[in-house]
Amino acid sequence: MQTTATPTHCPYCALQCGMNLTPAPDGTVEVSERTDFPVNRGALCGKGRTAPAVLASNVRLTSPLVREQGALVPASWDEALDRIAEGLRRTRAEYGPDGVGVFGGGGLTNEKAYTLGKFARVVLGTSQIDYNGRFCMSSAAAAGIKAFGLDRGLPFPLEDIPRTGCVILVGSNLAETMPPSLRFLTELKENGGTLIVIDPRRTRTAEQADLHLAPRPGTDLALALGLLHLVIAEGRVDEEYVQERTVGWEDARAAAMAHWPEYVERITGVSVPELRETVRMFCEPESAMVLTARGPEQQSKGTDTVGAWINLCLATGRAGRPLSGYGCLTGQGNGQGGREHGQKADQLPGYRKLDDPAARRHVAEVWGVDPDSLPGPGRSAYELLDALGTDVRSLLLMASNPVVSAPRAAHIEERIKSLDFLAVCDVVLSETAALADVVLPVTQWAEETGTTTNLEGRVLLRRQAITPPDGVRSDLEVLHELAARLGVEKGFPTDPEEIFEELRRASAGGPADYSGITYRRLVEENGVFWPCPAVEPEGLTGAEDGAGGPGAQGSAPGRPASTDDRPAATGDTPAATGDTADPAHPGTPRLFLDRFATPDGRARFVPVSHRAIAEEPDDEYPVLLTTGRVVAQYQSGAQTRRVAELNAAAPGPFVELHPRLAARLGAAEGDPVAVVSRRGRAVAPARITNTIRPDTVFMPFHWPGEGRANSLTNPALDPTSRMPEFKACAVRLEAVRP
Repeated sequence: MQTTATPTHCPYCALQCGMNLTPAPDGTVEVSERTDFPVNRGALCGKGRTAPAVLASNVRLTSPLVREQGALVPASWDEALDRIAEGLRRTRAEYGPDGVGVFGGGGLTNEKAYTLGKFARVVLGTSQIDYNGRFCMSSAAAAGIKAFGLDRGLPFPLEDIPRTGCVILVGSNLAETMPPSLRFLTELKENGGTLIVIDPRRTRTAEQADLHLAPRPGTDLALALGLLHLVIAEGRVDEEYVQERTVGWEDARAAAMAHWPEYVERITGVSVPELRETVRMFCEPESAMVLTARGPEQQSKGTDTVGAWINLCLATGRAGRPLSGYGCLTGQGNGQGGREHGQKADQLPGYRKLDDPAARRHVAEVWGVDPDSLPGPGRSAYELLDALGTDVRSLLLMASNPVVSAPRAAHIEERIKSLDFLAVCDVVLSETAALADVVLPVTQWAEETGTTTNLEGRVLLRRQAITPPDGVRSDLEVLHELAARLGVEKGFPTDPEEIFEELRRASAGGPADYSGITYRRLVEENGVFWPCPAVEPEGLTGAEDGAGGPGAQGSAPGRPASTDDRPAATGDTPAATGDTADPAHPGTPRLFLDRFATPDGRARFVPVSHRAIAEEPDDEYPVLLTTGRVVAQYQSGAQTRRVAELNAAAPGPFVELHPRLAARLGAAEGDPVAVVSRRGRAVAPARITNTIRPDTVFMPFHWPGEGRANSLTNPALDPTSRMPEFKACAVRLEAVRP
């Protein structure tokens, strides 16, 4: 048995904290500090410290399960794989390729996400593939592409945050969602910088702020526009920067001027003096940042909302400059990499567009298929789930639990139950897996090697530390075996490094260019920031010497830099290999310092205007519901709810409400309260606090059953990102009497 420590990374959030894993003689795995990784410098939250608990055989799945007479029973791997292949084959024969759907997860490694997208398009021929990362930061991604020509969660490393002058944190509770990252904000204040937190609740993060703004949920767009109005009115626009590095200012300016402070105060509940103080704190230092998270993004106008915050950065010269910029705090462990390499409905590897003929040619050549054989873009995540049992009759699902995590969850549960066939690959028997016809037990983070990309765009190598138990196989083995059973014998290897080498070739010349990254570099350099193009002895592959990627510091003049307009590299591009990649290329920690990733190198102002949420309160549903996370649980809770220490800290759902609201309801602390929306009903104990707005209630979304918060949430979709409106819907409260 291996007894030495293996340096690797946490399986949970997008910080991807470094840790050491050491197998113990009793079969458990010990976690220890890994101080060399700059993101967490050894610090771990409770979820990270207890992550090995889910590796225990009494917690996780260790045998395939098949449904017999209504019950899931153990089966052999051959029987389970044969059933899946037959179910998918039968559906394709009866309903065509798009009768089969594929749903992935933001926790899959880059190699798995890449292979899953390839499997859907090459083996199944279906366009119906998306993943739960659509629910994470798709609105920020869409806004970033519109404004900058490129989407990477943070265009700078986390280490820059303490060195800036002011941070506006919008809709993020880092103290509970990413606890090790809170030190960057603490260091910011120690260095003399200021912190502004925007959240309808006075969270543990808001307690650290120099200024806390508590807008009404769903009004972040108006708030950002009101701040930009004041920037203009007070003469704080960086006119030289706007003229030299942007386009579209006049239209954005006109839109902002329609949102005068008193009007914004009425919409948001944030007072005019608070608005003015925010502008002063943000504009007076030489540098400043805006960081958004799910609060402003999970709205039916999330793309416009993030765009308004980007406009504020551009107007004040706070983008593409040292220690300044807009960034999105990605949530899921590989939420960034997961959408870059092909499991998103409209994308091919390298963050290429699926409807771009040049991109299709390039990737098809790497895959050895005809470009015309690749399907077009499919449905977004919620739309795909909503189509289950009607247009989409069978589903292959990996690393996701939509029965708990999807909006309008009771409806989605019924759609899943209506499928002709459902196959799930997971490490535990989640609420969704419990509905499947076949469940496959797959390896976990500590039992396999693969890469992830954290919220900074830093590509990392998770290394296998222990041997998986008997009866468990990797997702890559599953896709290899299914491809063979469905008639594709080659092209689906099981070795992650071999897949990564192919991913490098597929991504070469794309917006998310990994072609200069190798496993060896990831070990030696503790991660590499993309874009990192391959370098050949005579110059860069597909770019000029010295290029650092699209719109990057040392940007690539030899390559157009728009994610929408850039012609992808073709099959004539030399393949990147471990031999030709030059490890001297540094990667790109900081984007946009020379130019933005647009054809002319300028950022785009996108004019936006305030509009209401999709479902405003009324007489029948007079209160707003917002949802979020707690520190001891993660996402749908499928794994963390199986850890005793975490359950002791956060044993179940609750309804957080203001004392005035509780008094009107006649509810005391701990009393069961029913929260009712037009879509469903949830019941949980009352948690009464004056840290939330009187017109708002909060529920965490980690639990199934009667306390399932997503029974209530609204699937109204952003027209650009297709993000559902998790963060605001109209509800009423009812006292639950014994």
